[in-house]
Amino acid sequence: MKIPVEKRTYQEVMTYKPWSYRKPCRQSKVARWLLKTLSEPELRKVNYEYTQEGMEQLGAKEPALFLMNHSSFLDLEIASYLLQKRPFHIVCTNDGFVGKEGLMRWIGCIPTKKFITDVRLVKDMNYVIKTYQSSILMYPEASYSFDGTQTPLPHSLGKCIKMLKIPVVMIKTKGAFLRDPLYNALQIRKVDVSAKVEYLLSKEQIEALSAKEINEMLAKQFTYDHFKTQAEEKICVDEPFRADGLHRVLYKCFHCGSEEHMHGEGVTITCKNCGSIHELTEYGMLRKIENESPNHAGMKEDTKHASIEYESSGMTEKLQGEEEPTDTGRFRFVTDWYRWQRECVRQELLNQTYKLDTDVKILMLVDAKKIYDVGEGHLTHDHNGFTLTGCDGQLQFSLKPSASYSLYADYFWYEIGDMISIGDTDVQYYCFPKTKCNVAKARLATEELYKMTITSRCEKQKV
Repeated sequence: MKIPVEKRTYQEVMTYKPWSYRKPCRQSKVARWLLKTLSEPELRKVNYEYTQEGMEQLGAKEPALFLMNHSSFLDLEIASYLLQKRPFHIVCTNDGFVGKEGLMRWIGCIPTKKFITDVRLVKDMNYVIKTYQSSILMYPEASYSFDGTQTPLPHSLGKCIKMLKIPVVMIKTKGAFLRDPLYNALQIRKVDVSAKVEYLLSKEQIEALSAKEINEMLAKQFTYDHFKTQAEEKICVDEPFRADGLHRVLYKCFHCGSEEHMHGEGVTITCKNCGSIHELTEYGMLRKIENESPNHAGMKEDTKHASIEYESSGMTEKLQGEEEPTDTGRFRFVTDWYRWQRECVRQELLNQTYKLDTDVKILMLVDAKKIYDVGEGHLTHDHNGFTLTGCDGQLQFSLKPSASYSLYADYFWYEIGDMISIGDTDVQYYCFPKTKCNVAKARLATEELYKMTITSRCEKQKV
């Protein structure tokens, strides 16, 4: 899938009329039929099936909020099939409207901005519920999972549910991530896909619970580990390209600490600095491969020290209930390794040594017509937040750590490249690093920095 891009100067783009607000329109029955019909061929390919629990409690014409975990584009096809008999509006990122706004509104999409406070969204959802008696389909994680585990949910979700006052239903997929993980360069694997549709909350239960209690309940529902499930249920993914691009997720070598030399290709991920190699097995586990290459056997003194420091810091201990590695420096799953990287990033933030500092290509979103290529700039991210400059000194934008609980970062964004997006209610900037840096690390840093900022603020309020 691609997006229309047009080269313009920053000065020109800033004179364009910004995105004009429009109320959501009624979803056409023809649109629902079309979505279902277009979805069926892909669903047949993955032997799609689903189960239901408690759905007899939801009336045939009763609006509901359908919450769904987010793994790949197949999620929309699954939802379109499941919801074919009831009107539903889809909460969709606004860049999905570019070049096709009329079509997106016709099929029932409501535009919003990822990880940016959007007060109109709740009003729009209330509008379609009351005016059209329509259900809402929402992916509250907002972004695809990088490592096969859940991404953070917005703290406002519980409050939003209480304001909408309609039942909540959970759609949880299995196999969609394994079929098409984001890091794998859009290469499709042969994996069966299924879904569970579960009635979670009635209107009466929503009224009785606090927003915090609802958030806690949903956090449990959105807890998963696709790689671990793959191993436990013996789901075989034997494609010879299953580790292609895995360095986008596992960007830091556990053995030597390098972040510049990881490379995933074929079925293995290799550190070009120290020579360590791990195979991603057909059952989603990591298997260390002994490598007798001179670089690996005679690791440089500084990288040896780095490995010792990581071990002594306790970062090799079991994480969140996972088993300990079976040998020094080995993780059982991609998700274990990714959690270790998160701890490393958090430590860098505490030490104020974390910094993203790269030249970028800058695209801008100001309306629904096109994405505008405004040239080059420079992006930095540290404990003070993001700063973006460029376009011959005309562009200067900053974002504080408290502005967002996560980051809109993506691999192969509309087949352009790896991307970091920052912005506000008026404009969004899509930054494509021109140097070797990892957008997954930037997302981890944003999430951890937000936690630290909020915690610090709460502590000050108590004092």
